[in-house]
Amino acid sequence: MRYDEDDRKSSNVEDRRGQGGGGFGLPGGGGIRIPIGGKGGFSFTTLLIIGAVMLFFGINPLDLLRGGGGGVFPDVQQLPRMEQRPTANRSPFDIPGLPGGGAGRQAQPGQPAGPPGAQTTDAMGEFITRVLADTEDVWNRVFKSFGREYREPKLVLFSNATRTACGTGMAAMGPFYCPIDQKIYVDLSFYEQLKRRFKAPGDFAQAYVIAHEVGHHVQTLLGIAEKVQQMKSRMSERESNQLQVRMELQADCLSGVWANLNHQLNNRLEQGDIEEGLNAASAIGDDMIQRRSQGYVVPDAFTHGSSEQRVRWFRRGFEAGKMQVCDTFSAPDL
Repeated sequence: MRYDEDDRKSSNVEDRRGQGGGGFGLPGGGGIRIPIGGKGGFSFTTLLIIGAVMLFFGINPLDLLRGGGGGVFPDVQQLPRMEQRPTANRSPFDIPGLPGGGAGRQAQPGQPAGPPGAQTTDAMGEFITRVLADTEDVWNRVFKSFGREYREPKLVLFSNATRTACGTGMAAMGPFYCPIDQKIYVDLSFYEQLKRRFKAPGDFAQAYVIAHEVGHHVQTLLGIAEKVQQMKSRMSERESNQLQVRMELQADCLSGVWANLNHQLNNRLEQGDIEEGLNAASAIGDDMIQRRSQGYVVPDAFTHGSSEQRVRWFRRGFEAGKMQVCDTFSAPDL
């Protein structure tokens, strides 16, 4: 990706690295849900020890189950209350598959979680602030085009563990978006895991992860996330997983839309960048993760989509450059 010193850096970044965050380091650090045993995972005994240490430090292990969501790996668990705001403008996500569509709904800002952090000074942190700035440039213009205000999310850099409005965020969860405080949480050690464990190197692969999380923020602002959560509460686990897959694939599609529009606006893409993004999308498909962690695939347990699906929807968004092509909820075939 093309960046230089003159490119804008987002002011919506909190750097909490070195602040401790009330947490502790986890061995391995994987980026996917912690598997029981197996290569690269934790044994049952290890999980018990981790839980005991968390309780000692005043952290409820159940926070990990109740909080957070919308990440490249973790599931959406909690969503903010939303108020109805009358508007004559229709959202491009007025989705037939969801009751009431997405128009006229805005998330209320959450309470800040944790102290504000300093701005980044390292190379990786600088890169992240510029990618976030690019997402702000694109989505501000897109929302303005249909008469809506884009409320920019915050991005928090942390090490090992940090407090969030969705519970305790930990490096082992991978990057995730908390819709309650409307913040994206990233431990930069994840990118080393992405490169080495998932064989998905490259700066655009890193940007894709941020764009995916911002996609979840877009879903929250448009009311899509709330409607999905309401529907999931009335479903079986299998049906809920299937709906969650559509939610995640839509975020992948939105990241593709962003990549297209960002290149038109800022001329960022270089040869091989899109291939890096497609490779990252493929590497973190549910089938690849399950096969790597447990040796076999259980499609009914998918929550983010297969490698093929994630690649297809990212490519679809990128090739069209329009949000309207990202209606995963009405698509008969994902």
